[in-house]
Amino acid sequence: MDGGRGSSVRMAALALLWGSAFLWIKIALNGGLTPFQIAFVRSALGAAVLLALMHAAGQRLPRDRAVWGHLVVAAFFCNTLPFLAFGIGEQTVDSGLAGVLHATTPLWSVLIGTAIGTERGIGAVRLGGLLLGFAGTLVIFGPWQGTGPLGGGALALFGAAASYAVGFAYMGSRLTGRGTAPLALSAAQLLVATALSVPALPATGAAPAGTGLRAVLAVTVLGICSTGLTFYLNYRLIADEGATSAATVGYLLPVVSVALGAAVLGEQLGPRVVAGAAVVLAGVAATRWRSRPSGCATCAPGHAGVDRQAGRPPEAHGQEAVTRDGVEQTTASPARMVPRTPCVGPGQARHVPAQDSNKTSHKSPQNTVLALDEMD
Repeated sequence: MDGGRGSSVRMAALALLWGSAFLWIKIALNGGLTPFQIAFVRSALGAAVLLALMHAAGQRLPRDRAVWGHLVVAAFFCNTLPFLAFGIGEQTVDSGLAGVLHATTPLWSVLIGTAIGTERGIGAVRLGGLLLGFAGTLVIFGPWQGTGPLGGGALALFGAAASYAVGFAYMGSRLTGRGTAPLALSAAQLLVATALSVPALPATGAAPAGTGLRAVLAVTVLGICSTGLTFYLNYRLIADEGATSAATVGYLLPVVSVALGAAVLGEQLGPRVVAGAAVVLAGVAATRWRSRPSGCATCAPGHAGVDRQAGRPPEAHGQEAVTRDGVEQTTASPARMVPRTPCVGPGQARHVPAQDSNKTSHKSPQNTVLALDEMD
């Protein structure tokens, strides 16, 4: 298999695993599991997978108490809260539409970053993309018709996307550049997310007696494949193909979620929802646009901190990612790139070379920081 075709296959496989998360959540809910139970099992199984991969890579959990303190905040906003919100949202919203709303995470990241001052020089193109993206959500819900699906479930899904954005902003200022290996940091984050989910379990009770094998299998696949395994696959895709290939996966997630919802669950999406989803993705693409001066040596492909394929700094899933998924905020001045941090969650993964004030690290599995947006 040639390199180009191999890259496409890897991206398609990753998009399928990540984008299917919304399907597995829906099946688990239909089978009788509660949103709290799904969030807990997902975090626990994802953590188990990452811990195994961490040990196989010879990495260790962080030992700095301050890092663990920051991980509590990161895990809450990037895992515990959005994982729960996805379950609550999909009780009343189709899985395909849930994937589309998850794609608004980059829009929230730009909006929040601008509000707190971490996004500077947003520019006309990115501002237009922000407005266009949120206009797309209005097209989806059609509030002027009075019959759109906007309700508690949709608000929970918007909350999940915004929660990722808050987590990205926090991690970018508190967890980046502390010298902890990416797999270890993400495994620790999911361990904390699992612990944060435990107190709510007694209130939800045990799984109903009627919970079927299908629901159990769905939540198992969600935790192992759509949470733990996809993180590692994205990690390998970045190492083999570069950050641009990994970023492309984020645009495929809503397509996958819509296709699987229609094919497996028979969900119906009207032309207004499809058109709105296209507008949202166009807005997301515009918010990721970065201008750069021509002839800038530090913006050349191959420069540390710059996407080797696109010749520009890696961007966040709002994300920009990863990093959906661990998941962004780089201030892209020609002289310096400020990296983002890992976030584990449905969405995209981001790749940012870890840096400190004295040296620039080179791209390798040991000094790469991953961020999941979304990933989901």
